[in-house]
Amino acid sequence: MGLSEKQKMLAGRPYHPGDPELRAEQAAAAAWLARYNAALAEPVEAWQALLAERFGQAGQGAILRPPFHCDYGWNIRLGARVFVNFGCVFLDVARIAIGDDTRIGPGVHIYTADHPRDPARRRTGVESGRPVTIGSNVWIGGGAIILPGITIGDDAIVGAGSVVTHDVAAGTSVAGNPAQELAAG
Repeated sequence: MGLSEKQKMLAGRPYHPGDPELRAEQAAAAAWLARYNAALAEPVEAWQALLAERFGQAGQGAILRPPFHCDYGWNIRLGARVFVNFGCVFLDVARIAIGDDTRIGPGVHIYTADHPRDPARRRTGVESGRPVTIGSNVWIGGGAIILPGITIGDDAIVGAGSVVTHDVAAGTSVAGNPAQELAAG
């Protein structure tokens, strides 16, 4: 018996996102997101309880300000005291892991979803995912975009509006499109 489309997705293999099991998972996430995003006026503790319902991990003291959008939620892991500002989008077809004490500005997009480069293969509708790992004590400025498969090391800084196309080493500051290492200074 072959792997289900969800199993393929979780293994990082090409899969069909329109599969009924995945559509049902997305519908459940959409219902959760409606509740989460409606909780803006609620105390932070209500947000944290909702995160614990859906996320793979929501560390102690993690704050994710609504509105927020994701594919599934259970593929997202937030460390302790992570702060995610308003309007972020996390496409979590693969794991997104964010380390303790990381700060993420408003409107940041983190993408794990990827598509074939070959146009004929892309027309088949398959996609795949590559995980994103963000270390501890990282600061990501507002409007940054983190592409699939990226690792950002501990204590790194990503400037506002940057498009991160390559891994960022620990303790490094990057900015721009594509994001480039900034000179020490």
